[in-house]
Amino acid sequence: MKTLRLYQRFLGLGILVILLAVGLSKAFNVEVNDLPLSIVLSWFEQKAVAILLSLLHLGIRNIRLGPSLPAFVSPNVLDVLVENFAIKPISDVDADLSACLAGES
Repeated sequence: MKTLRLYQRFLGLGILVILLAVGLSKAFNVEVNDLPLSIVLSWFEQKAVAILLSLLHLGIRNIRLGPSLPAFVSPNVLDVLVENFAIKPISDVDADLSACLAGES
């Protein structure tokens, strides 16, 4: 039980969002990527790596990542993430928010 609490604390809200998205996709019998959700992963802590890898493992696409890209995301790695998962670096706050609210990928 102690390990579970540590895991929950480590992943925090990120894992809850993932579980919520997966649950909604099952409830509505659609793919997670077909839900009207916008995922913006803020890169402030190391745990964001675990959350990002979980999202990619689930095949979730169109994730906005920022405010700056992590050091391990070289231009070549970013090209692979963009091509295979439609990852987008965060740009201007107003433009990103408008795109999310408009349902743009």
